[in-house]
Amino acid sequence: MKIKDHSVSQEEFSLIYDETLHMYSTAPKPSEADLPSYYESQDYISHTDGKRGWFEKVYQVVKGITLSRKQKLLHSYSPSRGSVLDIGSGTGEFVAYLNKHKWQAQGMEPNENARALSQQKGVATASSLEEVTMSFDVITMWHVLEHVYDVKEQISWLKKHLSQDGYLFIAVPNFESQDAKHYKEHWAAYDVPRHLSHFSQKAIQLLFKEQGFEFVKTHPMKFDAYYVSLLSEKYKTGKMKFLSAGLQGWKSNRAARRSGEYSSLVYVLRHK
Repeated sequence: MKIKDHSVSQEEFSLIYDETLHMYSTAPKPSEADLPSYYESQDYISHTDGKRGWFEKVYQVVKGITLSRKQKLLHSYSPSRGSVLDIGSGTGEFVAYLNKHKWQAQGMEPNENARALSQQKGVATASSLEEVTMSFDVITMWHVLEHVYDVKEQISWLKKHLSQDGYLFIAVPNFESQDAKHYKEHWAAYDVPRHLSHFSQKAIQLLFKEQGFEFVKTHPMKFDAYYVSLLSEKYKTGKMKFLSAGLQGWKSNRAARRSGEYSSLVYVLRHK
């Protein structure tokens, strides 16, 4: 399938299917040196606290709601509120929220502008994984694994830096969701080439089992179906079609109640 980079370069990329792992890879894969240039846009909202228009304002409101839900999810598995590393911490809201709720949290964020905004919130943020030396009771990656250059190497790093019996929370888009199948090459969550890998549930379980992680459970991210559908409508038609996107998001979540294939899923894994 050919996918266009709608948000930055307007270049076209392909998705290459791996039958063994049941996942796709983006091709051609930009070099590690070139990859940061594909994030250089004010429209890349997770690296800003922007509220320039109604869309960004709604995004920031929803992000605020999800902070509470994420914290409660972590607490349900790790009631002692131990140490947390949030990889790809963006502008630091989640780390700041955790610290307000008696966790010992810090972030890792390679984007310089996002780190600067984190520092304004008093959030300790490393610029690379090489700066992180300790182990953690909990590690989170909210829509980050799909951006990682070498997924297997990343999983190996996670195992070394997660405490014994610690929990890992991985949130990624799901190309087997109903909204992905509906929008096809216009599905916004492909987001090439920033998303280098595209996962199914089977892929996540196989990749982490290979390195000794225990799969615990999946949790849906229901807001994502609406957000992704709205962007997908824009990519497909050139317009933000709220009614069409809302209907499609609702259909996707309804279908997922039976299939379990939500637009995005949080995978809970344990270091055993």
